[in-house]
Amino acid sequence: MLTKGDDFPLHQTPEPVAYAGTDRNFYDRYFFNGYAPDGSGFFAVALGIYPHLSVADAHFSAIRDGVQYNLHASRELNMERLDLQVGPIRIEIIEPLHQLRVVVDGEGLKADLTFTGRAFPIEEPRFTHRIGPRTFMDYTRLTQNGHYTGWIEVDGVRQDCAPGTAGTRDRSWGVRPVGARDEQPHGHGVIPGFFWQWTPLNFGDRSVFFHINADAGGHAWNTRAVIAPDGSGAEGLYETPAARMAAPLAAGTRWPGGGTISVETPDGPDTITFELLGRFQMRGLGYTSPKWGHGLYHGKLAVEREDFGLAQCDPRTMDNYHVQFVSRVRSQRYGDGMGVFEQLIIGPYAPLGLKEFLDVG
Repeated sequence: MLTKGDDFPLHQTPEPVAYAGTDRNFYDRYFFNGYAPDGSGFFAVALGIYPHLSVADAHFSAIRDGVQYNLHASRELNMERLDLQVGPIRIEIIEPLHQLRVVVDGEGLKADLTFTGRAFPIEEPRFTHRIGPRTFMDYTRLTQNGHYTGWIEVDGVRQDCAPGTAGTRDRSWGVRPVGARDEQPHGHGVIPGFFWQWTPLNFGDRSVFFHINADAGGHAWNTRAVIAPDGSGAEGLYETPAARMAAPLAAGTRWPGGGTISVETPDGPDTITFELLGRFQMRGLGYTSPKWGHGLYHGKLAVEREDFGLAQCDPRTMDNYHVQFVSRVRSQRYGDGMGVFEQLIIGPYAPLGLKEFLDVG
C-alpha cells in the first residue's frame, strides 16, 4: 500500500509508511494549547492518526466567559498519513520543529493560529508502562513552548490573540489505549491505575518543563524536569538532576488545588509556586470523552460541536478527571511566568489518600 509518505525518507520498518509495525493501538498525535499573558483566552487543539484503525480525528477548544466551546471531527484515514486535515481542522508544518499553523473553520468555530517555538523541543524519556504482562503505553513525546499569533472566532465574534500569547505544543507517537476498549480482563487483583502531572511553564527568557507518571503507591516510573533558555538548541537544554511536585487535591475532586515544584537549576535550588486561574476540560479534545475518545470510528466523516459551562462539570465523573489549569507561576530564580498544570488520576493513589477507583479528595 504505497502512499505519498513513501517518497520521503520517513520509513521506520521494512514496510510502506502506511504501516506502523503490528500493534493496533499505534498512534501519532499533535497537541497545542495557548493563553494570553493574563491567563484569559485559553484554546487547545489535538489531531491524531491511527494507522491500523484507519481513523484520523481532530478537536479544537476555546474558552470564553466560562463556557468551553469544542469542535470534534473524525474521518476514515484511507492509509494516507501525510494528510493533516480532518474535516474543518487542519495543521500545516511551516518549519519542522519550530513553526506550525492551525486552521479551523466549521460549526461556528473558526481560527487561524501560528505557533513559533521559543527553543528546540525537548525529548521526554520514552514512556513504557505495563499493567501486569500487558503493554499499556510505549511511546515517545517531544514538547516545546512558544508564542502564538492569529485569531479565534466563536459564533461570529472574532478576537485576535493578545500580544504575548504563549503556550505549548507537543508531538507524541507510539502505543496508547486508542479506539474501541479492550475488554480482555487484566486478571485477579490487578487494578489499572494512572497518575500524571505535566507543567510546561513560560518565564520571561526561558521555559521550564516538569512531568511525572507514578504508580498507585506514588513511585515514579517516568519523570523529568528540563530548563530551556530562549533560542537554545538541543545542546542548550538543561536537564535538572532533581525535581519534586507537591500538589494537594481540591476538596471533593481529583483536580489539583495548587502546587509547588522544588527543582535544581543551573543557578541553584528553586521553588516554583502555582496560582490556578482557570480550568480546561481535556474531554473537549477527546481525552476521556465517552463519545469522542481518540481513535473511535465514526464513519467516513463526522463533525460535531459541543459546548458546556465549566461550572456545570461534575468533578466526580471520570470523563471530567482530566484537566489543565492555566496558572500564574512564581519562581525564586526566574520571576513571574505563566503556564499550565495538567493532571489525570485514575484509580487509587496512596500519597493523596485515594483508596478506591473512583473516590475523590
